[in-house]
Amino acid sequence: MGALGELAALGTAVCWTVTALAFEAAGRRVGSLPVNLLRLALAACVYSLLGLARTGLAVPTDLGVHAWLWLSLSGLVGFTLGDLCLFRAFVVLGARLSMLFMALVPPMTAALGYLFLAEALTWLDVLGMLLTVAGVSWVVLERRPAARSAPAPRAHLTGSLLALGGALGQAVGLLLSKHGMGDHDAFAASHVRVLAGLAGFALLFTGARLWRRLGPALGDRRAMGQLGLGALFGPFLGVSLSLLAVQHTQAGVAATLMALVPVLVLPATWLLGREPIGLRALGGACLAVAGSALLFL
Repeated sequence: MGALGELAALGTAVCWTVTALAFEAAGRRVGSLPVNLLRLALAACVYSLLGLARTGLAVPTDLGVHAWLWLSLSGLVGFTLGDLCLFRAFVVLGARLSMLFMALVPPMTAALGYLFLAEALTWLDVLGMLLTVAGVSWVVLERRPAARSAPAPRAHLTGSLLALGGALGQAVGLLLSKHGMGDHDAFAASHVRVLAGLAGFALLFTGARLWRRLGPALGDRRAMGQLGLGALFGPFLGVSLSLLAVQHTQAGVAATLMALVPVLVLPATWLLGREPIGLRALGGACLAVAGSALLFL
């Protein structure tokens, strides 16, 4: 098996870097809620086409009740509840501090994996996780927008709780996925998660009467192109690779490598000419890379 799980987790981080940039651009044009719903709808269509081509099934009904139950719970917790909290935290607390809370996902996942899945970590794993989380946190803290004033104490508390909820949702979602997936195909398991997350957002849109927001989004060809790119690399390839990662390595190790997105965004935004890389961000990136390398030993 080798380092398949670690490589899949690293591939997940690369995919999520692409999807983060694509969804950021689409969200600025049409809003985050339509982006959340449409990304899952597009990904579900791609999964159905893949399922028809591979097994003749548009929906993976062959996975069994156990897999459907736990993977559906994972999709609701990770996609619907976790992402709702995170995207709201972006508004209340700001993206920089919200992403800092997301750096807590690896230790949360490792602790929960130890408690509920009996996953042990070596001292090299722990050291690699600490270095990677420290490097990611350093990168996130390097970017300080001068134009944004600090949130009020009450808003800061609310935003912190929302960001913490987003981090917890991602950690719990990964563990539920690992428990429900077993030896099943990662793409089929991801399809179930996406369908559950899509159902959760559909209920939200119905209850809050938000369906009218989809019209402008569907009519924006540029935003739909960005959504298509993001859905391919995010809920489709990225999520499938994340399940392949937790299937073949400890959940805490996988979550640590997946948390490299803020580091990988740096060269991407530099190449796109959007912003330079500061010395502090460069130092944090080197620290995160060093920590990640330890996880492959």
